[in-house]
Amino acid sequence: MQLISIIIPTYNRAGIISETLDSILNLNYINWECIIIDDGSTDNTLNVVQNYINKDIRFQYFIRPSVIPKGPNSCRNFGYTKSKGSFLKWFDSDDLFMPNALDYFFNKDIKDIDAVVCKLQRVDLTTNYVRSENNIISDNLIQDYIIGKVAFYICGPTWKRSFIEKQNDLFDESISNLDDWDFNLRMLYQKPKINYINNPLILYRIHNNSLSQEIEKLNLNEIKSELLAREKHLYLLRFYNFPEYLVLLSFIKKRCKLFLRESLINNNIDSQYYLLNKLFFYQIKAFDLLDLIKTLSGFIVFKIFKKGYKFLT
Repeated sequence: MQLISIIIPTYNRAGIISETLDSILNLNYINWECIIIDDGSTDNTLNVVQNYINKDIRFQYFIRPSVIPKGPNSCRNFGYTKSKGSFLKWFDSDDLFMPNALDYFFNKDIKDIDAVVCKLQRVDLTTNYVRSENNIISDNLIQDYIIGKVAFYICGPTWKRSFIEKQNDLFDESISNLDDWDFNLRMLYQKPKINYINNPLILYRIHNNSLSQEIEKLNLNEIKSELLAREKHLYLLRFYNFPEYLVLLSFIKKRCKLFLRESLINNNIDSQYYLLNKLFFYQIKAFDLLDLIKTLSGFIVFKIFKKGYKFLT
């Protein structure tokens, strides 16, 4: 049986991490190690995790060294250096495995592949209501991943170590939002050989403290992080001479318009002018002068009459 390393960053998750660790203990496949990297928790996370370490040596606990930046991506990268598995599964401290998840994986032909990707269910943490399942299969994978028709998340792929070892960079420690989008896309640019399991084998739990929810709350720092990640890939698509450059540029413009429109409606002054300037930047980059004029007109009309945001569509 081949060893798989499950790498989990955590921060102040004492209330829910035990469910994640229980789901790992309940896996049918037994040859795993679980590496937990604490990002400096101030709650009872250490004591909760210690209970699992005491009863099963497959659990390992590390505190993020102070010499590396704070954040889940730093913890993921550090966890990788501590791992020994032939296969790597990055996981989050609120995700749950289904008991047969790794059985499905190792029943696949994994000799000549670089990754296996499974579906997951997006579940409300409080009600256990299943909101949706992600799509993982596409005939135009990079384009559909860019615009969100396909999503792997952090926990969907299981990567072969020999593929990951060839990469110059793993998780970008300067990005706090869209870190999974950034990482998976950079891996896809390398044209990995992927097997797909079109069954949901992981529960991806959604709650108010999820970082992904901060975008919906118009958290400006997280919006900046998202745009930073997408701008990074504009550069990479140009560098690799991929045709999806214009697809991404169009998608970024739409996202920026959405953020600006919501900021106007919610009277979020802090973000309005930042987003207006960013949208101008993308419109100029796309040589879309007409769209820029519509945006400026809509913005001015809204600031004066509190209507006209429909120009930002």
